[in-house]
Amino acid sequence: MVMWVFGYGSLIWKAGFPYDDRLVGFIKDHRRVFDQGSTDHRGTPEFPGRTVTLESAAGEVCHLEVREKQYDQKAYVDFFTDPAAITPAVSGVMVYIGSPDKKINPNYLGPAPLEDIARQIVLAEGPSGPNRDYLFQLEKALLQIGCEDKHVKDLADEVRRLLSERKLKGEEV
Repeated sequence: MVMWVFGYGSLIWKAGFPYDDRLVGFIKDHRRVFDQGSTDHRGTPEFPGRTVTLESAAGEVCHLEVREKQYDQKAYVDFFTDPAAITPAVSGVMVYIGSPDKKINPNYLGPAPLEDIARQIVLAEGPSGPNRDYLFQLEKALLQIGCEDKHVKDLADEVRRLLSERKLKGEEV
């Protein structure tokens, strides 16, 4: 049986399961957003971290866990490797999504100003480590496969700015 899984977050750098092949590409009409709460890996129930989920966004592209247990939806999408392609490289690729419906996804945090998301990421830490490590690993992994995500870059820059500010004040970083 062949099954493709689209990794748009930590699956990019830390699959956590054996796989036979890896293909770099994107899905259409979705974007990566830090709207999903993490109460079991990058935060706690008392102070959730923020991890990525997908949201529908016409014209956008999104490049490329027990972790997925906090994501309430599975979808099957078309996967492209060439921006000019009309026909997908692979159809029926499985992707986990945290929906914005708080009734079925109690960990959904929703959108917030970039500065607020950055502050939360700076302070959140869970069993898998600091939330900022998740963000910085995602930024690095995306750059390594040749994909720059403006939201991830802007957020990482703001987190670095806040960490630098905290360091200058003599606060623990």
